[in-house]
This record gives sequence, C-alpha cells and structure tokens, in this order.
Amino acid sequence: MILSVLLYSFVVFTSIQIIYYLVFSSFLFDDKKDKKKHLQIPISVIVCAKNEAKNLKEFLPSILNQKYTNFEVVLINDASSDATLEVMEAFAESHKNIKIVDVKNVEVFWGNKKYALTLGIKAAKNDHLLFTDADCKPVSKHWIYEMSQNFNTNKTIVLGYGKYKKQKSLVNLLVRFETLLTAIQYFSYAKMGTPYMGVGRNLAYHRANFFRVNGFINHMHIKSGDDDLFIQDAANKENTTISLSNHSFTKSIPPKSFTAWFRQKRRHISTANHYKFKHKFFLAFFFISKLFFYLLATILFFLYPWEIILPIVLTYYLVQFIVVGASAKKLKEPIIGYLVPFLEIGLLLFHVSIFITNLSSKPTHWK
Repeated sequence: MILSVLLYSFVVFTSIQIIYYLVFSSFLFDDKKDKKKHLQIPISVIVCAKNEAKNLKEFLPSILNQKYTNFEVVLINDASSDATLEVMEAFAESHKNIKIVDVKNVEVFWGNKKYALTLGIKAAKNDHLLFTDADCKPVSKHWIYEMSQNFNTNKTIVLGYGKYKKQKSLVNLLVRFETLLTAIQYFSYAKMGTPYMGVGRNLAYHRANFFRVNGFINHMHIKSGDDDLFIQDAANKENTTISLSNHSFTKSIPPKSFTAWFRQKRRHISTANHYKFKHKFFLAFFFISKLFFYLLATILFFLYPWEIILPIVLTYYLVQFIVVGASAKKLKEPIIGYLVPFLEIGLLLFHVSIFITNLSSKPTHWK
C-alpha cells in the first residue's frame, strides 16, 4: 500500500515537472522579429556603481561605443569609497553624452541602491530608460538598438537577458546553469502574460512606469529588488515584452567562489518572499515538486523494480534536455547537455542550503 502511494506520488510529481518544462518552452516561440521598426528613439542608459572603478574602466567603453545615434549615459556614483567618481569624471571629459549623479549617503537611505537609482532616473533627460550594471558588457555594439526596438505604444517594459562570462570552474557551470533556468522562467511567465521579474543587468522601461507606481516606494526598505520587485509592481500582460535577439544580451563577471555566489543568491531569494502570492505559489511549487521528484526517485530505486522507475526518470530528463537545450541555443548559452542532471542536483542542494540559512538571518546591503 505504502509503495503504491509512493509510486503514484512519484508519477504525479514527475508529470508536474514535465508540464512546467513544456510551459517554459513557450518563450522559444517569440514572433516579434518581423514587427520591429527602425526608429532610434532617445535612450538614457543608467549605470549605478558602488566601488566599481576597475570595472568601469573595463566595461564602460563598450556602452559608450554603441552604434546608436541618440543616447546618454547616466552614471550614478552610489557613495563609493574608491576612485569610482574620478573614473566617471575622466570619461565625462571626453564624452559629452555622459551625465554624472554623485550620491552621498543619507542616514535614512544608508546603503540603499534604490535611493541612488531614483536620483539617476530623475536626472535622466530621456523617457526611455535602459539599465545595466558596472560589471556588465553588452555582447554587441547593437545592444541599445536591439533593446530599444522592443518599445512601442503598448510595450513600455522590456525584459532582457543578462548572461555570465564562461569560465572553467564548477561554480561557473552552476552559475550559468542557474542563470539560464531563471531566464527560461521569467521569459516564459512574461510571454504567458504574467511577468514576475527581470534582471537589473539588462532591463528597460519607460519612465512613466516608474512614476506610476511611485518608484520603489513599496519596497524601499528592502535592500535588494530594484529589478524584480519593481517588475512585480509595474509589469503586466499589456505593457511588458521580452528581448531575445542575441545582440541585445549583456555579459557580466560571474561570482568566482561559492561563498560570493551564496551571498548573492541569498539576497535574491530573500527578495522573492515579497512577490505576489500567485508568483510565489507557482515558483515554490516548481521547486517543491522537483525536490519530491528526486527524493521519491531515490527511494523507489531501492524499493521498487528499476525497470518501472527508470523509464519515468528518463522521460523527465528527455523533456528537460529538449527544453533546456533549445533555450540554451536560443540564448547563446554554452551549457554541456550531459551535465544538466548533475548541475540540477547541485543547484537544488545549493538552494535548499540558502533557504535554511535565510530562516535564521537576512542579507542587508546591496554591496
């Protein structure tokens, strides 16, 4: 009796996972290419930097050298203690389209990136805003153009893809795999009309969206979430779209150690607690059903004939391989296919450890 219940439960959770992956594949069928216009609307690129002097020297030229005729770059120095401001000023001397916003620490907003971003958004001269980070590099000189082409009368929020640089290490494999899975989810949810997040490494929206929801006021007290919590407030089926052109991607420096990545993901996961209920439910259900899939598969392999369990497991992996593989190809993400099962198990254990840690303490500053 107990074995039968375990088997039926295993089949149910496997089916749920397969349904999720089939739903996730929806973003792959994006059909906006033929609908693009070729007008270059005025764009303000906003980069918020805190102690990023080295990265600005390396990556800012890739933004300034974009093949776009009408854009400014708003550089926000968020109370840096290094030479960030000096680097910004040096670039501004030779580039007239740079505007610097020097943010001083204010006691009530101490260490709050959202406060700095708010000042930068207000200082921008253009209504269409494109956001990235100081350690990000557009993958092409057409990044601004490709992201801006997704704007139209109705679509005023554009979710882009922010990938991480490929390196030879286990942590890098896991980071890039997790980034790909996250993108698959937020792209597919947006395609289905229920956007729930974006990444600040590559995000664009019309300034009116910002003021319509009073900026970050609903979550100003939360140190992270200038991207996903803003999307929670401002995005909907009518005003949000996605950008899948491979020229619209950005590439960032990945965390170099498990400790750095653990700290980063703690902030992201703790922020997800403030999502709308429907988003928390479906995201949590995906995670929990995956956890039970692995737990029950492990138990049943020891207690039940493997000839029955193995085909079920292989069916799951086949569907996952097809969807993740097609998504990786679409997003130009070199993921090694045969490592996906191992990467998924490692990522699952990693997330469980973060959830446990976040129960006892909460991350604070954004830098």
